[in-house]
This record gives sequence, structure tokens and C-alpha cells, in this order.
Amino acid sequence: MEPADKNIHISVVSPVYKAEAIVDELVKRLTNELSKITNDYEIILVEDCGPDNSWGKIAENCKKNSHVKGIKLSKNFGQHHAITAGLDNAKGVWVIVMDCDLQDRPEEIPKLYAEAQKGYDIVFARRTQRQDGFFKKITSRLFYVAFSYLSGIKQDGTIANFGIYSRKTINAVNSLREPMRSFSAMARWVGFNRSSVDVEHGKRFEGETSYNWSKLIDFGLDIAISYSQKPLKLAVKLGLLISFLSVLYSIYNLIAYYVGIITVSGFTSLIISIWFLSGLIIFILGIIGLYVGKTFEGIKNRPIYIIDKEENIHE
Repeated sequence: MEPADKNIHISVVSPVYKAEAIVDELVKRLTNELSKITNDYEIILVEDCGPDNSWGKIAENCKKNSHVKGIKLSKNFGQHHAITAGLDNAKGVWVIVMDCDLQDRPEEIPKLYAEAQKGYDIVFARRTQRQDGFFKKITSRLFYVAFSYLSGIKQDGTIANFGIYSRKTINAVNSLREPMRSFSAMARWVGFNRSSVDVEHGKRFEGETSYNWSKLIDFGLDIAISYSQKPLKLAVKLGLLISFLSVLYSIYNLIAYYVGIITVSGFTSLIISIWFLSGLIIFILGIIGLYVGKTFEGIKNRPIYIIDKEENIHE
């Protein structure tokens, strides 16, 4: 982890995946907005080994503009691992994290920076009118409600990674080296003085998001398990509830048998009980298995990412 460079005032970190047609426009708009604040800035684009020629575009921009710096990962590690690679190499006093698809609009950066100058270590960008379809908005809202409950970290569906963060905040986030990464969750976890400002949410410049419903569920489960024991506690509570209901059902059956309501023991209730309890046992074992699996991933102590190529990073 490198300290802040007194010659770099603002660093922008953006993970890049399948954005070959976006890189030029992203750099152009970032350069225009950052130059309004300071000439001491860097734009760090981390290419997450996508299937297109995004790295070629990044390398071209690095050669034309020394403010642009490129990192290419050795394989597809995932968005938040790519963000970590960028943060580890960011030298700015202030660090901006944003997606590359231009839904996080570079034109909102001066507003975030102005708010940060009021004494805040973290300023989140709050999307007031999301430029997504109805189904995407609903599923995203449901995801964040479930995510907040399971992870124990309050999540706002209008806030993602986009924001500006002080060097103190980034140093704290960089000290968290667990293999399961979620930048927004880690930024909330480290604390510090924070604020948020309303920003305009742009339309995706090109292509479609790589996050589908299945990936969101996997991501949510990973982070919930990494940050909370609530799934285990829920499993215990569910087991106690089933045991309590089973006792009540047993009492009912005994009373019904002695008063003559039940004359022959039912096969159906027996089968239902066996299948239900078997499913509950498998469910609880699955939760425990997830925790054991994540523990196994952690103790292997593998690097969070591996860099294949760099441009302008060590200049």
C-alpha cells in the first residue's frame, strides 16, 4: 500500500470490463471535469480481463495522456477485486471510485469534491432517478433490503460505489484484506465522517450490465456470510420454531387420539414431517457449509488479485 503522493491531489479508480467502446469517452469526460479542480490528478483504469480489446484502448490512452494509468489483471477476478487493485496503486489525497459505463457521470465529480471540502471523509453519490428498467429497479430494491438484513450493514439502494473518499478512508479500506470484497460495504464498515449528495444517474453508454440476477444473489450471499453471522442465527431460530410447532402438533394429535377424532395414524402427516425436517436439516447444513467454505478460502491466503500488465503506474 503506497502512501498519498503530495503531487497527486485526486485519483480516480474505475474497474473496466467489456468497455472497449467506452474507454475513450470515459477518459475524455474525466479529464475535462478533473482539470476544473486540479492539474494534479490520475485516472487509474483496471481492466478485469474481459473478452474484448478494452486493454488495448486503455494502453492507447496511457500513451497519449500521462494522467491515465492502466492495470490489466491476469484473469477475471471480479469488479470489487479490480477496485482493490486500483486503490492499492492510487496516490491521491482524495480518491474517487466509479464504474466505467458512464452511468456514474464524471460531470458530478465537482459536486462530490465540493461536499468533501466541508470536512467529510466520505461523500457518497446518491442516484435520485435511476436510468434503469422497471424490473431492474424492483429487483435491485429487493436485493438491497435482503442484503441489509442478512449482512447487518445498512445499505441504500440509491448508493453504490460512486463517491469521493479521503486518504484516511482509503488507507483503512486497504487494510481490510479478506478475500470476499465489497467496496461499498467496506467503506461503510470503516466509519469516519460521511455525507451524500444527489447526483444525476446517466444512461449506460454502451452494452449491457454484466450483473444478472444469479450473480447478484451469489454476491449478496458471499458478502452476508463475510460480514455477519445472521444467517446462522436465522437457521437456529427456524429450528427452534419448527421444534415448538412440532411439540404443539404432537399435543394436538395425542388429544385428538384420546377423544376419538383420530382412529388410525395418518401416513400423510408422517411423510410431510420427514420431508420437511429433512429439507430443514439440509438447509442448515448448507449454511454451515458456506461458512466453512469461506473460512477455507480465507486461510489459503491467496492474493486478492494478480497484475498481468501495467501502464504509467510507476512513473
